[in-house]
This record gives sequence, C-alpha cells and structure tokens, in this order.
Amino acid sequence: MEAMKDQFKLDGHATFEWLEDRAFLLQHSDFEPAKMPPASTMIIGGDESTETYGILYYDSRGVARTLQMSLKDGVWKVWREAPDFSQRFTATFSDDGSIITGRWEKSMDGKNWEHDFDLTYAKIR
Repeated sequence: MEAMKDQFKLDGHATFEWLEDRAFLLQHSDFEPAKMPPASTMIIGGDESTETYGILYYDSRGVARTLQMSLKDGVWKVWREAPDFSQRFTATFSDDGSIITGRWEKSMDGKNWEHDFDLTYAKIR
C-alpha cells in the first residue's frame, strides 16, 4: 500500500462572470494562503460547431496554458495534453447545482496518471 501524502485543506474564492452577451465565461480564483495554489484567471469560450470549449488559463506564477473543456450530462471535464505535463479534471454537480465536486490528475508522460488534488466549489449566494 502506498503511503498517503500529507493532506491539507485550502479555502479560496472563485468568481464567475459572463462576458460579451454570454459568449465567454470569466473565472478568477484566489486561495488562502496566497500563492499556494496561485491566483488564476480562465477565459472559457465555445465553438458553435462542437460540444467542446477552449480555455485560456493564466496564473500569478506567470504560467499560461490552453486547455479543452466539455460539459455534458452533469459532468464537467477539463484536459490538456502536452509532452511534458498533461492534466485532466473531472467534476460532477450536486442535484441542486450548488456544489461541484472534482478531481485533478497529472501526467508527466501522458500515459501514467496520478492524483494531483481534489477541488470543491460551493455556491455562496
């Protein structure tokens, strides 16, 4: 049995805002303590001819990435395939839509995946 990594909980805030008559969705996230994970911004946009979306990601470390996203049957998926660092996220929505529970995974070779971190969004308003 593999030894468990230290587990910790971070509190943060994420805001979502529609732009350009709902053509784009802007997400901004901040966590406490600051810098771990870094503050980040995502701009999500779709293509009328497909059920997938593109995400432009940027964070306070200066990391910029392009990811893909789908949202179908209550399952939210985000992924990035790159030779040296691939990522994927899968989340589900609570029945009332107030909680999103997800899991990030990472891979250094695109074949062997490991758990990165769990993420839960809870609607405050």
